[in-house]
Amino acid sequence: MRRIYDLEERTAKFGGEVIKFCKTLRQDAISRSLIDQLVRSATSIGANYQEANGASSRNDFRNKIHICKKETQETKHWLRMMGECFADRKDELSILWKEAQELTLIFQKITSSVR
Repeated sequence: MRRIYDLEERTAKFGGEVIKFCKTLRQDAISRSLIDQLVRSATSIGANYQEANGASSRNDFRNKIHICKKETQETKHWLRMMGECFADRKDELSILWKEAQELTLIFQKITSSVR
């Protein structure tokens, strides 16, 4: 994934990459649930970032960014679980996990600097 420094675009691109990846996966009783959880958490990062940008106060902004961080951390968990379900796709999952890790660090930095 190419680095994008516009965080709004970067979070949207990340959600899109997760969707594209998930569309290529076989679905069964276990994987369907994991795919659903992963898509929900990965796409909510960008949605919550949009909400943060429209925050009504500094506290509201900080809280929304904190939610972005939590959703990103949850996404990392689901990516790890997907690695258990799709061991043959660990290289692709690793790339997505690394981007989620970078987003976690960015949101942590924003949260810390807003205090």
